[in-house]
Amino acid sequence: MFSNYLIGLREGLEASLVVCILIAYLVKTGRRDALRPIWTGIAVAVVIAMGFGCALEFGSQELTFEAQEALGGSLSIVAVGLVTWMVFWMRRTARHLKKELHGKLDAALAMGTGALVATAFLAVGREGLETALFVWASVHAASDGTPRPLIGVALGLATAVLLGWLFYRGALRINLARFFTWTGAMLVVVAAGVLAYGFHDLQEANWIPGLTHQAFDISDTIPPDSWYGTLLKGVLNFQPDPTVLQVTVWLLYLIPTLAVFFAPVGFGSGKGKVKAPDDAPEDRGARPASAPRTPQA
Repeated sequence: MFSNYLIGLREGLEASLVVCILIAYLVKTGRRDALRPIWTGIAVAVVIAMGFGCALEFGSQELTFEAQEALGGSLSIVAVGLVTWMVFWMRRTARHLKKELHGKLDAALAMGTGALVATAFLAVGREGLETALFVWASVHAASDGTPRPLIGVALGLATAVLLGWLFYRGALRINLARFFTWTGAMLVVVAAGVLAYGFHDLQEANWIPGLTHQAFDISDTIPPDSWYGTLLKGVLNFQPDPTVLQVTVWLLYLIPTLAVFFAPVGFGSGKGKVKAPDDAPEDRGARPASAPRTPQA
């Protein structure tokens, strides 16, 4: 449940920040007449994301077991690829997100209502589709038959909406650079479990061999139906009897990805605090007064 809460919080907060930046810019520049197209684009993006999630869930139920496993495994790998790209994209561009969105919004204002709808739709729709796909893959990997994963996602999204509103009202200050760094790292850990289980699905679909080659089996020590086994499954997609391929994929993804993610370059170094002004969340980092300046050549 926690991993799905994290997904909803992280993706939802990104979308909330985008919405806050767009709306605050229009209000600040006296273009309140453009708010309706923006909200229309956001509503269309939300509906399409929800429809995509429903199509994944109910469409897959009509397939055979092997086809379900093949679809689940393939989409899990795609979802991990998208989330990994999103995490690194935010790591590189979060500081400049506000400026980038303002530029796109200025161009859309000059083009008319349709362009405004498209701008809002594209800005929020990408996050919505990524969320729907990754949540579906995570729920499929958990496969505990309870509504807890969906409850976790709903709570995460609700928290993100509340935080976004507080940012907009200027009632909340937060170091967004640090927030996105650490939540991004936690999402990488979650994604590693989803990726490993995706390959397990492909093994069950007979697309990849090695289903009977277990790396270890600690089911007696950590029973899958125990509270701590359920907790590890829900948070990390932990499996007490993984195959050799699952463990290999998990290690090959997790270790290099975290090493690159925490490499001290650009935004990934976590330098600078990001604060929000009264009208919108701020995405610029500030150089500490005591920070040394780079000598000029």
